[in-house]
Amino acid sequence: MKKLQILLTGLVLLVLLSVNVKGQDKTDYFIGKWDIFVAGTPNGDVKFILSLERKDGLLSGTVNDAATNAEISKVTKVEEKDQTITAYFFAEGHDLSLFLDKKDDVNVVGNLLNMFDATGKRITEAK
Repeated sequence: MKKLQILLTGLVLLVLLSVNVKGQDKTDYFIGKWDIFVAGTPNGDVKFILSLERKDGLLSGTVNDAATNAEISKVTKVEEKDQTITAYFFAEGHDLSLFLDKKDDVNVVGNLLNMFDATGKRITEAK
């Protein structure tokens, strides 16, 4: 009886740990800095840095100019679903939405305003 109790306790712990690890992989993928390239906007091709962090369980961040690193906008909202996010921000007089989907460990693909193709690459800090 005692062996059965230990076995069941171990199985419950294993399931709880498995669920916790899977949740972290999904939500923490987008944390960090991303070099984003948007092709074919009315102002030509656009490059910017999307920086995301998790605060109080939610993603937040900034959009910075790729050349000067000056802040363009704060991210006003981020929607998370599985391996995708939609980041909302205000720039050039417009409310914008940037949809990003995980491609692999360092690349994302998506679109700006559901109209302009976007790609991104994770920026890794040199150690």
